[in-house]
Amino acid sequence: MGTAGIALRWENRIACVPSEGGRRVEPSEVAAGERTGDSATADDAAIAAGCLAGDLRAYERLYRWQGARMKNLARNLLGSQTDAEDAVQDTFLKIQRGIRSYRGQSSFVTWAFRVLVNTCYDVRRSRMRRKEQSHDESQENVPRPERHSPASHPTLKMALERALAKLTEHQRDVFLLYEVEGFRHAEIAELLAISETASKNTLFQAKKNLRVMLEPPRSAEAGGL
Repeated sequence: MGTAGIALRWENRIACVPSEGGRRVEPSEVAAGERTGDSATADDAAIAAGCLAGDLRAYERLYRWQGARMKNLARNLLGSQTDAEDAVQDTFLKIQRGIRSYRGQSSFVTWAFRVLVNTCYDVRRSRMRRKEQSHDESQENVPRPERHSPASHPTLKMALERALAKLTEHQRDVFLLYEVEGFRHAEIAELLAISETASKNTLFQAKKNLRVMLEPPRSAEAGGL
């Protein structure tokens, strides 16, 4: 039988939080969509109107409503609590400076999260440039700590953590946005500037790859000769 936690049920929402050895899989801190329906729509419209009018209280309201969830997403995308907090702070500055570019084609919260995702991507690119420069400066083989063998981490969470790290960055982002943060495909399409179909296909491929990586190896003696 396959791994129960990967059977598309995802009963417990998970989030990757930084640990000394890399990323850990833990229950998500913030449930997606804390408010739903008319209440969420009314809040969204009121906050958008306030921000467009330059009312700083509207930004504070947005932070109280979505700040924890934004930090959670940024931490999942960046793997660092410190970087996540910096990214969220930078995001609110960008929202304030670029508020006139909001045209109301999506919910204000979705637009704000798109600014956050783009900010996280900027951080990733900056990291990559620093890594390349540092590699050029310090060439030669610096010994790296060896990864633990699969047998060292028998739990599903540890296996899932390592499997997630092996996905492409795009697959991991879509997986985290959908399975961990609870965004719908239409929202992910808006956040990542892709089509809804592309989001669905990417999630399907990510889960397929995870199943392959997490499926227990079949024993050669399973046939019971």
